[in-house]
Amino acid sequence: MRLPLFSSKSLGIDLGTANSRVWSKGAGVVLTEASVVAIDDESGRVVAVGSEAYELLGRTGTNLVAQKPLSEGVVADFLVAEAMLRHFIDRVLGTSRLMRPEVMVCVPAGVTQVERRAVLEAALAAGARRAYLIEHTLAAAIGANLPIDTPVGSMIVDIGAGQVGAAVISMGGIVAAATAKGGGNRIDEAIVAWIRKNHNLVIGERMAEDIKIKIGSATALAPKKAIEARGRDAIFGLPKSVTVDSVEITQAIGSALAPIITCIKQVLEQIPPELASDIIDRGIVLCGGTSQLRNLDRLIASQTGVPVSVAENPQECVIYGCGGALENIGTWRRLVAVR
Repeated sequence: MRLPLFSSKSLGIDLGTANSRVWSKGAGVVLTEASVVAIDDESGRVVAVGSEAYELLGRTGTNLVAQKPLSEGVVADFLVAEAMLRHFIDRVLGTSRLMRPEVMVCVPAGVTQVERRAVLEAALAAGARRAYLIEHTLAAAIGANLPIDTPVGSMIVDIGAGQVGAAVISMGGIVAAATAKGGGNRIDEAIVAWIRKNHNLVIGERMAEDIKIKIGSATALAPKKAIEARGRDAIFGLPKSVTVDSVEITQAIGSALAPIITCIKQVLEQIPPELASDIIDRGIVLCGGTSQLRNLDRLIASQTGVPVSVAENPQECVIYGCGGALENIGTWRRLVAVR
């Protein structure tokens, strides 16, 4: 289906490890695509980007390679990331645009100056007139409508596919923050390892993600759920399917959830007592795709002793916060990087 073109001069882009979203001024979120690029290995030509490239993961021939330009929230391949950014901008604005847009890109908290510069350069090379960077946690807090410009502490935890970011924000600034490698991809990897070890079945990342979505839970489900896992027999190499249930998946992903809890505790240990009181009263707000894992909020609450809730529309908090910051760049300029 052909995407309608928008004439906006301002675009917000949430570059995620698993999925990327584009916000256009006056139109909201206009594009959601997988963060995957398919490349012809011989010529180096980009064959497909986004959802079309995602369909090729694990199914490509010898000359076609499906790559994820972002690894654990950080740009791992500059040229592939630039191609993906260019594709997104062209999809939204068209290739024959007269005006180059202002682009704000979300990046994980804690990225190095070299990594920040790489993202800014990629945005400019992809066609941006001016590029801004905003941290995921700040954008998420804006998108979740937290009162971050007041003298009250608000805590946001963004749990994506490749990285976890937690921050306490007050008076428009980040008081304490921490990041950890982990999230949805680590959970998928834990499911793959568990099923291979306990069922001698080799499954792909798409099958693991399907299992996570359908029966995955941070705590035991009652009644338990079950699903058929399909893959290749690890011993005989033949196609095989087994039935797995939510009890063993909860056991499988326990170690993958530990970095999330640790990251949150690190932030709670850094904040002043006055803000700690605010967090106890107001609770922790979760966002990001992995925050939708069943009972993750309950697990975090039990481990920290702080009330936890999931933001409304958690997958799009970051991109709407990015758009809101770009619309009010005068207010947020001191907290963003500009090129």
